[in-house]
This record gives sequence, C-alpha cells and structure tokens, in this order.
Amino acid sequence: MLRTRSRRRFAAAALAATTLALLPSIPAAGEPPPSARIITAHELPGERVYPEGITADPRTGDLYTGSFVDGMIFRMRPGRRVAEVFLPAGTDGRTRALGLEADRAGRLWVIDAATGIAVYDLRSRRLLARFDVPGHGGRLVNDVAITDGTAYITDSLRSVIYRITPAQLARARQHRGRAPLLPAFDLTRVLEPHGPGAVTLNGIVADPFGRYLLAVDMSGGDLYRIALPSGAIRKVTLGGGDISQGDGMELRHGRLWVAHPIPHANAISRWRVTRDGYAAQAERRLTDQALQLPTTLLHRNGRLYVVRSQFDKGGPVGPGTPRTPFTIASVLGF
Repeated sequence: MLRTRSRRRFAAAALAATTLALLPSIPAAGEPPPSARIITAHELPGERVYPEGITADPRTGDLYTGSFVDGMIFRMRPGRRVAEVFLPAGTDGRTRALGLEADRAGRLWVIDAATGIAVYDLRSRRLLARFDVPGHGGRLVNDVAITDGTAYITDSLRSVIYRITPAQLARARQHRGRAPLLPAFDLTRVLEPHGPGAVTLNGIVADPFGRYLLAVDMSGGDLYRIALPSGAIRKVTLGGGDISQGDGMELRHGRLWVAHPIPHANAISRWRVTRDGYAAQAERRLTDQALQLPTTLLHRNGRLYVVRSQFDKGGPVGPGTPRTPFTIASVLGF
C-alpha cells in the first residue's frame, strides 16, 4: 500500500495532473451555483432527532434516515412530506444511527456508531444479522458503501475500513445472526498524522463498476482511493478546491458530492472525478446557513437530498436550540 518507487510516484502524479488539465473549463470552486435553491423535502417527527445518514431503496424510491441521539430510523415515501417511524429508538440495542445503505436485495444496513452495523429486511423490518466491533477500545463506526453485494464500513477513530462479504452475511444469519466486524483495509500508515482521538475516515462511496472505493479523511482534508479487491491505496489528486471537513459523499456518473458539516459555514461541494478515480476537480461549492450543518447527501432522480443534522444546535457539537421539525432538504440546481 503506497509502497511504490519514487519514479512511479512521480509518473502517477504527472498523469493525474495531466488528466485534471484535460477536464473541461468550469467555474471556480467557491463560486455559488447561479440557480441553486434550497427547499424542504421532508419533515421528521420529534423534538430531538438530529439525523445523520440517508439512503434510498433502489426498488421503491423510499428514503431512509436515522437519529444520531437514539437510533430511530425514519422512512420517507415519495409524495409524502412527513416521515414515518420505520424502526423505533433502541430497536435491537441500537443507540446511535449514522450511515445507512439500502441494497438491491431489499436489505437496510444501519450503522450504530458505538457497536457496529445491523442488517434488516426492508419488507418485514426483521433483523437479519449484526456485526459488532470486537474488543473495548475506542471506535466510531461511521459510514457504509456497498458494491457487488459486499459492504465496506469506515471507522473514524481506528482509521480502518471493515468489510462484510455476502458469504460472511450468510454465515452470520446461520449462527444466531451475530458475527465480528473485522478490518479489511488499514489506512493508519497513509493518513496525515493526527492527534489522539481525531476523526479521520468518514464518508465512503464505491465506484459503480466495483473497481475502487473513495474515502475521505475528515481531519486531514484528503481523499483516498482504495483499489478492489487488492486494497492498494492512493491519495486522490484534488484540483481547484479542498475537501477539508468532508463527511458524507455521493458518487454518481463521474460526479462526487460532499457534505461539509462545519459550524457557521454549512457547505456542500461538487467534484468531477476522472474515470480511473485517481484525480478530482472541484466544480461547485455552496455555502448557506439554510443547510443547517449538512452531514451527508443523496442524489436521486435529478434531485440532491441533504441531511440537515443541526448538530451545532443543542446536539453533539454545540449548544443551543434546534429548529423543529428536523428536516431533509432538497437542493435544486446543484
């Protein structure tokens, strides 16, 4: 991992820089999109929801989000403004819901930051399996991406990416639905040095062809490409902007959207990723208090949905009083 000769590193960097130079001319990254408009798409019932993740069922179009403070899962149906409770708070011991992913097999993957990840059947709402991080050391299980039926999960304190294959899921279901969540890729040696307890790996997305993953280092402001299945790691060459404080991400048709939950900044950015995933060019950046500390986002049917966490309003990162109801925004023209 990243153990290449200097000549190879220089050649790769030159190739990435050349690729970026060949991308079409675009507006400056800090220039606000002229037609971007933020509206409310869905409301979440409850006084202390503090949503964090979001996903869409690829079969039905239903959206799902979860509460960071109690683990409640909400379902948002097309054409209905107010969400409904899909899984009550504390279901199966879940206390904090972060990253979510619905797959084509009709399963909902739900991360509990303190323990690991649970897998549910969307039709019956039945728990299929749980994967827990072994041991008692610090961990912050954060986000999940799925490619070819395999789930990849980031840990923001341990700087590792866990992996659950279809075979591992099948075995867990046969053994009382419990299994350990084990690391597949360790990025501790390639990330920029951080202090103790720093939040590192956060958002993660998968190339639609299953060739690589992209994971963001929230503290270091770097984006990493992890080749599949080898696990070879390369830092992505970024041009025209920065990805600092990057959280949840969305990759679709060569475009990467990133949420930046920075108090008093409130930003989302859009990047053009090269076909091989080695470089990305900033296209747009939108900063607006109406984003209400966005933690992640989802692009579906031409619309960008953004989670308004309000973590800085009496939540995990700041005092104050949140605006209720908590909501999911739709950003038009971005």
